[in-house]
Amino acid sequence: MDGWDFGLLTIAATGAGAVNAVVGSGSLITFPALIAMGYPPILATVSNNVGLVPGMGGAVYGYRRQLTGQGPLLLRLAAAAGGGALIGSLLLLYLPSAWFQKIVPVLIGTACALVVLQPVLARRPAAGQRRGGAGLRLGVFGTGIYGGYFGAAQGVVLIGLLGALTTEDLQRLNAVKNALALTVNLVAAVVFVSVTTVDWYVAGIVAAGSTAGGLLGSRYGRSLSPVALRSAIAAVGLLAMADLIARSW
Repeated sequence: MDGWDFGLLTIAATGAGAVNAVVGSGSLITFPALIAMGYPPILATVSNNVGLVPGMGGAVYGYRRQLTGQGPLLLRLAAAAGGGALIGSLLLLYLPSAWFQKIVPVLIGTACALVVLQPVLARRPAAGQRRGGAGLRLGVFGTGIYGGYFGAAQGVVLIGLLGALTTEDLQRLNAVKNALALTVNLVAAVVFVSVTTVDWYVAGIVAAGSTAGGLLGSRYGRSLSPVALRSAIAAVGLLAMADLIARSW
């Protein structure tokens, strides 16, 4: 990696950290950058995932006040997210990816619709949904599988599920989304470090840039109105969906 690549990856990682804190889909910045530098897809995915863990930690720290009072819900959902991430990370290592690429755009498109319709869907939630019922846990588990496998736009899916199946404020849901995304990335990173090769130089650059970006994104993301945040989530989700559809063709 030359100086140009180092600078490009640092900028990409900083942007990814900020996007992950506010919306999710930061991997759609760093992963293409690594591919453009000539890294094999699996090595790029693994190293990128490991590097983004500190950035997600920075995002969770930045949104720590919005997590107040959400401990019980977060614990239930984190267990589901971690279990899904374990399965997804193993799928990445042992199964071909072609079939999964076909369903991911549908998943992201559904999530975007959930984000846009969240105010309507949340008006009359069932009692179980208000507390994070079985449907929400199952959805988070499925998102964990996807997040462990690839992870781009998992934040869009999570915020769509949380917005549709709970009645919390969107900023507080964004804090939960960050914590769940950190759980998924951390579990997947442990699997990757244990059983496959990680480019630690790449992971270190991504870690430094995404941590700075995560802190910046969480600082300014909290000031966004619900409408602006919802619009940003939907826009990034649609871009992610278009990007993945283009890759699958």
